[in-house]
Amino acid sequence: MKQKLDKVIGLALMLLMAAMVLNVTWQVVSRYVLQNPSSFTDELSRYMLIWLGMLGSAYVAGQNQHLAIDILPNKLEGTSKQRLLLFIAAAVLVFALVVMIVGGANLVYITFLLGQKSATLQVPLAYVYAIIPFSGLLVVFYQALQIQTLLTSKTA
Repeated sequence: MKQKLDKVIGLALMLLMAAMVLNVTWQVVSRYVLQNPSSFTDELSRYMLIWLGMLGSAYVAGQNQHLAIDILPNKLEGTSKQRLLLFIAAAVLVFALVVMIVGGANLVYITFLLGQKSATLQVPLAYVYAIIPFSGLLVVFYQALQIQTLLTSKTA
C-alpha cells in the first residue's frame, strides 16, 4: 500500500510542479513580453507552492529523507539507537496529529464557516488550507509505518 501511495503522491507532486512552472512562465511572458500582466497567476502560484510544500513534506517524511540533525542517532548503536528513533518517530506522529490534523482541520473549518475567499481567484481559502490536515494524515500514516518497522526489527 505504501508503494502505491508513494507513486500517487509523487505523480501529484510532479503535476503540481509542472503546472506551477507553466503558470510562472505565463506570468513572466504576459508581464514582460505582452506588457499585460495576468491577474491570477501570482495568487495561483502561491497556492500551488503551499500545496507543493505541504504534500512534499509528507512525501519526504514517508521516504525517511526529511531534514534531521542525526549526530546522536549516528553515535548510538543497537537498542539505544532504536529507542531514540522510536521516540523521534512518535514525536513527529504526535506533532502531525495535534498541529497538522487537529489544528489544520480547525483552520479549514473556521475559514469555511467565515466564507473567506482568495482575493483574485475567489476560491474558498478552506480549499487551500485543506492540504494541512491532509498532509498531516499522510505524515501520521508514514510515521506509524516507521514505528511498526522499528518495533519489528531486531536493531536499528
